[in-house]
Amino acid sequence: MTLESLHLFCDIVRLRSFSRAASENGISQSAASQAIQQIESELHVRLLDRSQRPFGMTAEGGKFYETCRKMLEGFERTRTEITAAHQELIGTVRVAAIYSIGLHGMSGTMERFRSLYPKVKVRLECLHPHQVVKAVIIDEADLGVLSYPPANRALTVVPLRSEPTVFVCHPNHRLARKRKVEPEDLNGEPFVAFDANLAIRKATDRALRKHNAKADVVMEFDNVETIKQAITNGTGVSLLPAPTIVKEVALGTLSAVPFNIPDLVRPIGAIHRRNKQLTPAVSRFLELLQQPQPLLRSAASPKK
Repeated sequence: MTLESLHLFCDIVRLRSFSRAASENGISQSAASQAIQQIESELHVRLLDRSQRPFGMTAEGGKFYETCRKMLEGFERTRTEITAAHQELIGTVRVAAIYSIGLHGMSGTMERFRSLYPKVKVRLECLHPHQVVKAVIIDEADLGVLSYPPANRALTVVPLRSEPTVFVCHPNHRLARKRKVEPEDLNGEPFVAFDANLAIRKATDRALRKHNAKADVVMEFDNVETIKQAITNGTGVSLLPAPTIVKEVALGTLSAVPFNIPDLVRPIGAIHRRNKQLTPAVSRFLELLQQPQPLLRSAASPKK
């Protein structure tokens, strides 16, 4: 029983697939199957129930998986710490982020991190919010970065920043030249909203109800990019986090105006598994995420 075979077993369980785990470990599916059979033979128990599709774990298999996972995490952490004490930091940081952050808020952090630690690989995957949470919980990502991070006993939440909300419209819109848009300005205005099940939509709806404002929702989307495209096409207006529309405002394809509900902000946080000790590389990346972001030249500075 080798460290490599234990790592392979954990990958098979994590991915629920012999073929995918074999591919990640650079071996054939047949070799992966033989390696698991060898472990079972040494332990004199069945670890995986192959009668199911997808296969399941026996009670012994579940216990063995948890033990192996913790042991491998400890080994990787110790190896990285020893290596870091004598050499440059190495390893891989797996980050899952929601699209609006991955596309607009991570590039600067990743560039600074790579310049500081050139031997560390950073793998960024953009996902929907619930997929970010799942990726962290099942250990497909070391860190998740998302808005409105959920309370979950399996997760540790690290607050990062709060992003102001701005009114966004086509440059030719009647409100584009206002110094500040009031909540009542949205009454009856064609509005391009986030999907109703998203936390940002629920927060926006609560804030507008509190101020007796009611926009006319004409479209709903699950991501910022599609909302911006709809506004560019003249479909309606929206309320978006300021950092997500800096480029469009600079290009003149969208206009942004301060919105007069100051406490309507989008909280951004990082999440990681509560029971998992972070490697030095992941810890350094998280530390960099916590540093103040460079000020973005305002997507919605007051009109002079």
